[in-house]
Amino acid sequence: MPHKMTITGSATGPLREYDRYVAFDMHEKGSPSAPKGLKKSTFISYTVFVAKKAFNKTGLTKKSIMHEKILVQGEPTLDIPVDECPGEIGIICFQITVLPNKNDKEANESNDKKEAKQEVSKARQEVAATKQEEKQDPVAKEAKTVQPELNETPVQEKKAAQPKQQQPIQPKGTKDVVSFDDIIVPEAFLKTRPNPVKTEEVIEFVKRTGHLDKPLTIEKETKVLKDGYRRYIVAKTVKMENVPVVYEP
Repeated sequence: MPHKMTITGSATGPLREYDRYVAFDMHEKGSPSAPKGLKKSTFISYTVFVAKKAFNKTGLTKKSIMHEKILVQGEPTLDIPVDECPGEIGIICFQITVLPNKNDKEANESNDKKEAKQEVSKARQEVAATKQEEKQDPVAKEAKTVQPELNETPVQEKKAAQPKQQQPIQPKGTKDVVSFDDIIVPEAFLKTRPNPVKTEEVIEFVKRTGHLDKPLTIEKETKVLKDGYRRYIVAKTVKMENVPVVYEP
């Protein structure tokens, strides 16, 4: 019987394209502790081979596969040339799935709770306002009802004019704003993982203020990231289309 395998993680190297399939490298560590009397299991590297049609259905790209957590189900193979399979074990992929991001899930749950609280608060305010109007003199109530109709047009015009005057807020020191997709991340950054606690703090800051705490540092001509990989991850998590930057001296 064929030996089925399931591994999870992110790609540890760039995506490689061939005629009818794509390949990328992954790795997994063994369990933190082994049964008594046995040696601890070792780190294993894999090279995954996926049909282009199946890969395209996942929506993954050369950039996103380095950051998204994926699940691969398949079988080991020995029929791939060594130069195409740098991993210790080659895997023919039958199914590839993008796993949900924990930060995105927590953010959605937090937003749902916040919206629910706002709706309850709004309902209470409306009930309180209704009770207050019932206590007022009928003549005063009528005058109060007429007044919004007189001021309705100026208020609407003022609200309509406000968005034109507002400018995007950017962190202090920003020299330029560039498209997130234009930034190129060196492989050295992709092999690291920023402290998740500090990353979550920056995400919360962005949700409160609407902008990053600091700009990213990039090369002006090549758009290669030089500093601020944590903020790059945050911008990707909150799906920013444009990011503030400063250029490397």
